[in-house]
Amino acid sequence: MEHINLVETFSEFKEFKNIDRETMMRIIEDVFRHMLIKKYGSDENFNVIVNIDKGDLEIWRNREIVEDGDIEDENKQIAYSEAIKIEPDFEVGEEVSEEIRLMDFGRREILTIRQNLMSKIQEYEKDNIFKKYKEKIGEIITGEVYQVWKKEILVLDDEYIELTLPRSEQIPSDFYRKGDTIRAVVSKVDMRNNTPVIVLSRTSPAFLERLFESEVPEVYDGLITIRNIVRVPGERAKIAVESYDDRIDPVGACVGMKGSRIHGIVRELRNENIDVINFTNNPSLYITRALSPAKISSISINEGEKRADVYMKPDQVSLAIGKGGYNIKLASRLTGYEIDVYRDSDVDNEDVDLQEFSDEIDQWIIDELKAIGCDTARSVLDLSVDELVNRTDLEEETIKEVVRILRAEFE
Repeated sequence: MEHINLVETFSEFKEFKNIDRETMMRIIEDVFRHMLIKKYGSDENFNVIVNIDKGDLEIWRNREIVEDGDIEDENKQIAYSEAIKIEPDFEVGEEVSEEIRLMDFGRREILTIRQNLMSKIQEYEKDNIFKKYKEKIGEIITGEVYQVWKKEILVLDDEYIELTLPRSEQIPSDFYRKGDTIRAVVSKVDMRNNTPVIVLSRTSPAFLERLFESEVPEVYDGLITIRNIVRVPGERAKIAVESYDDRIDPVGACVGMKGSRIHGIVRELRNENIDVINFTNNPSLYITRALSPAKISSISINEGEKRADVYMKPDQVSLAIGKGGYNIKLASRLTGYEIDVYRDSDVDNEDVDLQEFSDEIDQWIIDELKAIGCDTARSVLDLSVDELVNRTDLEEETIKEVVRILRAEFE
């Protein structure tokens, strides 16, 4: 007896590699049952038998034999005269089972079955992708750049599932071409218009945390705990670590011998400067460590307002603030305290190295002043504006602005 071989009949199924045969056959059964209901009004008296191994499906309709002229439901009943054509020994009251073949469905019905199957399978695949990546949120994914647009990058994973890396989730210095390998963390998974949208991120603190787990075995094994991570992607990051084993130096383990462990992470993050800090419950010590590499003279903490007034020598202020103010901003975010930096009052009269003003004065101007022997703020202020103009190639307005900045240091 010829059965319906669905795998051969619907060759489109070959495209769906992520669905196992058992699930495929279950979907097929559901679609055919839906068609039986549509065609016959009910599927209660039908047996749908699926052969998973062969990819065959049999459909049998069971009807009760009744006297000619007594038929009330043609789907569930068959006239005695029709029944004996199938098997001469049949009697009224017995049940007849007939196989429904694919050819018994019309051409339009076959097309509808095919469309419904494709739709159901695509829906199943989308649901599977959504569930799979929902469980991967916070994990690193390695994919291949498939398309680069202005606002986002389309990435394909090893199963050719489409992932999205928005521009806002890229490190500013990131640059990718089609075919490049890319690493990012799964940030968000949504369903939009019944389609899973998987968003990746390279700016998330979770990305840095996963990188540490992959590079530092002690972090992966839980011997070292990451207490907090704050980042300005591509510029600077601060990570607080802690170990409950006194034999393990958490900072040393994370950095590695001569920076061997952290070097790969820095390279992956486009040379992002990473400060690894030993976590402590002592606020003063924690803030002191967070402001590294600047050295603090004293600190005053207001717990109620979560503020910290930090005092340090003038030559340490620019280190505490950092390029673009990133160091002090990240230290505040890491510790949870609003940090204000002040110069020590007892060292106001000390001189300050000219290089300490590099965040306010362009480097080429500093180099010009150093060329005439002015290495410190006071050595510049000791000369008149006219003398500085004559001895350098700087404009008078530039000299006046430099003098204003330097004088403010000692006011």
